[in-house]
Order: sequence, then C-alpha cells, then structure tokens
Amino acid sequence: MKKTVLVLFGGVSSEHEISRLSVTSVLNHIDRENNIPLAVGITKDGTWLQYTGDVSLIKDGSWEKEEDHLFPCILSPDRSHHGILVYIDGTWVVERVDVVFPVLHGKNGEDGTIQGLLELADIPYVGCGVVGSANCMDKDIAKTLFSAAGVPNAKWITVRSTDVIDVATLERDIAQSLGYPAFIKPANAGSSVGVSRIDGADQLVEALKLAFAQDKKLIIEEAIYGAEVECGIIGNDFPVPSTVLGEIVPLRGVYDYEGKYMDGSTELHIPARISMEQTAIIKEMAVRAYKALDCRGLARVDFFALPNGDIILNEINTLPGFTSISMYPKLFMASNMSYQEIIGKLIELALEK
Repeated sequence: MKKTVLVLFGGVSSEHEISRLSVTSVLNHIDRENNIPLAVGITKDGTWLQYTGDVSLIKDGSWEKEEDHLFPCILSPDRSHHGILVYIDGTWVVERVDVVFPVLHGKNGEDGTIQGLLELADIPYVGCGVVGSANCMDKDIAKTLFSAAGVPNAKWITVRSTDVIDVATLERDIAQSLGYPAFIKPANAGSSVGVSRIDGADQLVEALKLAFAQDKKLIIEEAIYGAEVECGIIGNDFPVPSTVLGEIVPLRGVYDYEGKYMDGSTELHIPARISMEQTAIIKEMAVRAYKALDCRGLARVDFFALPNGDIILNEINTLPGFTSISMYPKLFMASNMSYQEIIGKLIELALEK
C-alpha cells in the first residue's frame, strides 16, 4: 500500500534557498511506486501552501507564482486529522498523511520547533526528535555534550547579546584561551551563515555584529588545522556510519555559504584522503556523538583530521543538504545505496518509531 509522504520545504530561515535546492532533489528521486508525495512549501514570511505544480520551479522560488497550483494549508495538531488542512474552493479539507519529511534547514526546521508540532499531531517524521534537534542546533549546548561524552572538540568561548561585553577583556580572553585566528559563529544557525574568521583583535567588533544579526548567542572557537572530513550516519537505536568518509577542500580558504551551494569553489574527495586509523576513529566518535545528543534518523557529523593522527569534532547537522552536490547522499551512494534507497530508508526509520 502506498504511503502518503508530506514533504515540507522552504521555511522562515536564512537557509530557505538551500531547502528549495534540497527538496527538488528529494521530490525528483522519491520512489513514487510506493509513496505519494505531497509538497508543502513554507514561504519566508511563514505562509504554508500546498504546491501541486512542476517540481523544477521550486529551485528558483518561482513556484510561489503558480497560483493555479497553490492551496493555503496548515499542519493540524489535532491527532484525529493526522495531516494537513487544505483550503480548496472555500472549504477546509483534511488531507491525511502517513509520514512527514521535513526538508527544512536551520531555524524553524532543524531546531526542534517543527518536530514539536509533529509530535503534537502524532505524525511520524524523518530525522531527529525535539531534544536531539535542539541539542545539535545550539553549538554551545552541543559542544558541552560532546565534552561530557568524551568526544574531542575545539575550545570555545560563549558570548550572549545580553552580556555586558567588554571588548578589551574579550580580546584578551581570545588571545589567551584560543589564539588567533579564531572563528565567530552564531550558536543557532547553519550553512556558515553569520560566520567570520578573525585574524586579530581589530576584526572582532564587526564579526560580533555579523553573528549577533543571526542569533542572540554566539561562540568564539579556536582555529583547527586539518582535513575537513564528514561522516554520514543513518539509523535510530542502532546508528550506522557511512562506509566511506568524505573530505571537503575549500578553494577559497573558508567553507562558506557560497562555496557550499553556489559557486562550486569546493572540492569533494570520496573517500577522504586520511589514514585507515583516523577513518575508524572518526566513525566511532561520530556514532558516540550521535547517541550522546539523542539523534535518530540521520545526521552528518563533521570532523577535522589532524596531521598528528588526532581528530576534532566540528559539528552535527541533523538535516544535512540533500542537493545534487551534497555530501550526505554522496557518502551513502558511495556506500552502495542509491539516492532513492536513501530516501526510502529514512522514511522507513521514521515509521519505525
């Protein structure tokens, strides 16, 4: 029997455009012999619209102009509905769904908010739950849990917008605790949005402004020098790492938003060009971190592999990119799963709960 899969995309997030790229790939590859996908887009201002038009129009945002294929809708928290309410010809119609695939990146997608709504509605969904999503989204909380679980990660300082920030004291703390260069990151943002590298105290104030524009809390992190290596994880109670790891080589020095999604200024190496020993340690630590932060379904765990053989965990992404050039699907495709099989497995894991 076919399953009705509600596929959410867009969202009120700085990563709205990335979601459109990811969902285009998901909708193009989902197994339609066993699934009936329902596409629901969330505009940047938070309007929910069921979209029945051409999938190719999602990528550049022109789907929002297809008035004949747009129907206002809401996800109902009423468990008897088990789905969405769609406004058609002046009437709200219940559209029951079996499972939700939230192809939403960043805030309001990976932070536990949409997951909480789906828990209220009692609808199974792909990916981490409320706690796991929130843990991984907040870099400060995630790093605290990594440390408690014995997973090596970079030293950091946490700064809040409500703090009385003495710039001179902060400069001194960075120099003494972290050293330069250092990286300033919003605690709750992804895809390198709002991230700055500072090579000296003179760059601190502008970097703080950029990060605080994205979040009220930020972290300042020591620079780590090593290969940027990524491990895919799939599974619930018994998570499995990807057979091979991937390596990111930013050609512009920093793996930023444009390099990830826009201008192709990044090299990907699969498998990663590191030793078998480091590969084994990264897989072990990726699974440990996944469990420590209460993840399920899927995640991409990012590391630095140091020249001396050590590894440093960078971060966990609970809904990594699913674009045609994204590392997560590439890793499992290199591990002998097709793109369609990856999507099918994630839906299966969602229903397992």
